[in-house]
Amino acid sequence: MHCPFCRHGDSRVVDSRTSDDGSSIRRRRQCPQCLRRFTTLETASLSVVKRSGVTEPFSREKIVNGVRKACQGRPVSEDDLALLAQRVEETLRSTGTAELDAHEIGLSILGPLRDLDEVAYLRFASVYQAFDSLDDFEAAITALRAEHGDEEAPAAAGSA
Repeated sequence: MHCPFCRHGDSRVVDSRTSDDGSSIRRRRQCPQCLRRFTTLETASLSVVKRSGVTEPFSREKIVNGVRKACQGRPVSEDDLALLAQRVEETLRSTGTAELDAHEIGLSILGPLRDLDEVAYLRFASVYQAFDSLDDFEAAITALRAEHGDEEAPAAAGSA
């Protein structure tokens, strides 16, 4: 790490602290030449490989923008979208992979989006799961209904 003051090519770490969310490390450093101190922030990079082969840095904002389109007209707040993007990023980082395929990211959005809003989920899934016909929509809706049926059956049995 070069000193930002004298450009000396070395520095000594004086203190290291992990950020509250654990996604970065803040380091206090001291230059052995000019003895001045400075701070660095280290984060693990996450890259997205697009269909065209181009690699770009991961962006939560792109997730929010993509999901926002699916949630248009639905009762979903900006805070809900930000939390969804954070959940997706945490899931992706937990894989330990530094480069992710854009399609994988789209698929990783489906679970949290289904929990947030089922209509938005169907809209988003129709793109990422390449729905070709009404049968694909019917199958997805049937799966959602089956999940609800499994959740509602014990409640109905308990009230009888």
